[in-house]
Amino acid sequence: MAGNTLRPVDEVLDGAVAYTPQVIEAPRLSGFAMKMLVWMTESRLFGRLFFSHVFRANKLIQILDETHIPDAPMYFPDYPAANEVEVAAWKQLDEQSDPPLRLIAALDCLPPRTPLTQEQRAKYPFRYWTMRDFAEAYRSGKTTPSEVAERFIEAVEDSEHRSPPMRYFVWFDAKHVKDQAAASTERFAQGTPLSILDGILIAVKDDIDCLPYPSRAGTTWLHKVREVKKDAVCVARLRQCGAILTGKTNMHELGMGTTGNNEHHGTTQNPHGVNRYTGGSSSGSAAIVASGLCSAAFGTDAGGSVRIPSALCGLVGLKATLGRTSSIGSVEVCWTMETIGVLASNVEDATLVYAAMLGSHQLDAFFLRPLPPALPLLGNEKFSHLGNLKLGRYAEWFFDVLVPEVAQVCDKALELFSDKYGTEVKEIVLPELKEMQTAHVVTVGSEAISFMRPYYEEWRTHLGYDARLTMAMFKNFPASFYIGAQRLRRRLMYYHMEAFKKVDVIVTPTTPLTAPVIPPDCHTNGETDLRTNGSLMRYALAGNILGLPCITVPVGYDAVGLPIGLQLIGRPWQEATLLLLASALEELFAASRKRPRVFYDVLCKPSLL
Repeated sequence: MAGNTLRPVDEVLDGAVAYTPQVIEAPRLSGFAMKMLVWMTESRLFGRLFFSHVFRANKLIQILDETHIPDAPMYFPDYPAANEVEVAAWKQLDEQSDPPLRLIAALDCLPPRTPLTQEQRAKYPFRYWTMRDFAEAYRSGKTTPSEVAERFIEAVEDSEHRSPPMRYFVWFDAKHVKDQAAASTERFAQGTPLSILDGILIAVKDDIDCLPYPSRAGTTWLHKVREVKKDAVCVARLRQCGAILTGKTNMHELGMGTTGNNEHHGTTQNPHGVNRYTGGSSSGSAAIVASGLCSAAFGTDAGGSVRIPSALCGLVGLKATLGRTSSIGSVEVCWTMETIGVLASNVEDATLVYAAMLGSHQLDAFFLRPLPPALPLLGNEKFSHLGNLKLGRYAEWFFDVLVPEVAQVCDKALELFSDKYGTEVKEIVLPELKEMQTAHVVTVGSEAISFMRPYYEEWRTHLGYDARLTMAMFKNFPASFYIGAQRLRRRLMYYHMEAFKKVDVIVTPTTPLTAPVIPPDCHTNGETDLRTNGSLMRYALAGNILGLPCITVPVGYDAVGLPIGLQLIGRPWQEATLLLLASALEELFAASRKRPRVFYDVLCKPSLL
């Protein structure tokens, strides 16, 4: 392939595009075999030879070094001038206003809250409590934030005594939770709650700063070199609203994996199937929301790390446009792609947390030129605009799954949605998806090893073997790989923006498989399984390397009851359209939602509301 030249992007779109099935060539190892491989790959000679073979087997060398890419690099997502308005009926928010004021505006966008009748309860055998359910229970005096906090603490303790333990948290202080709940209870007693989020339990991923806890990002050492002096911006905004920040959730070490395996703190179990992975890297955040313990949780997403665990745990996962929310106060391992997102049990709660947390950093606003944030109007006529929307599906990509039921369920969901709302599903083509996979892994890896450089020699042996092998691979990426990846990034942006001239939203399965089994041999020393990690990211990458907004919604289950998610990818800054579509999808499949096998009701008995 030496001397090959990629065609100009307009010629690519004018011709036939061949889809290349995405296959990753790498062995799965654990235990002694993995230790030996790590020790050898950390040596200069053998490591260079080994990774040269891996890079060629996965066509990184052919794509990035042996091909001329006739495009300038794009080191950060660069969007066309934003002039398209949201397709949804929407309400603009003032991102400079205080978060509690934005929540008042957000509540005006939601339909009136009406308790379920007995007939509705029979139709919907399982539903999660919403944040408005909690708020109504607090206002009416049926329960208090302190009582909910007590039930929450008891449930967390119970979860650690299960076999195997659920491993939701890496940092948890019951007294801190009680103190926050007592302050919230007092505000409700005085009739002065700060917002609809007052007294709501929300968890924070371990790579996002939240006082009084350190941030270790799933490691055992990062807090020793990185002091937490104040809350991350998103955490501070929720604290302003009275939310109870419950602790720091477990995660894949440094975010460098999509299963959630962590040999230091234990691997979080999936509430829908114990001994199944939750997905990662926001593994604890997903499991704690799926189990009913928290209404929502923060995660970070540089390679699907909010959307993948949300899909595998049957949740809604929202990753906004890069720069829509501030990442100040997070451990930014991958700073040109990583976004703080929200995992929630339903679209309504995701909308409320998003409204409270949004707000661009001034530098992001300067370079990215965001449109003003907006929310969809979800009142009585909420879905009247759906017939005007066009959903884009690249069929060959859509059906390239590892578990056939995933594509079947997602395809059926699109069919039902189109039949109900008259929404057109239009076939599209997205060229160079294999190249996108390559560009993503090289960009993630180059940024991650740059983050690790100051600590690498001193702290390398404190990493788990999985992370050590990953970092050893990243250390062998040459500079030419990174430049080539950014050239591809520009091409990929062009292809996606051209697709958005024809459709409003791109639709894919969120993952090509349901929650994988946790292998018994990975608990002591972890595992390396680049094939599974990479496969889980198959549909996630455009949201990160191009910074596009994405949301995943649960739309069904496989034969053994594991959740399946459908992903919506939107134009830059058009979160309102995604939230509208997600709300319609959620309503369409609400009656088929299943109670997780591990579930705690921390609010009260259903008869009380």
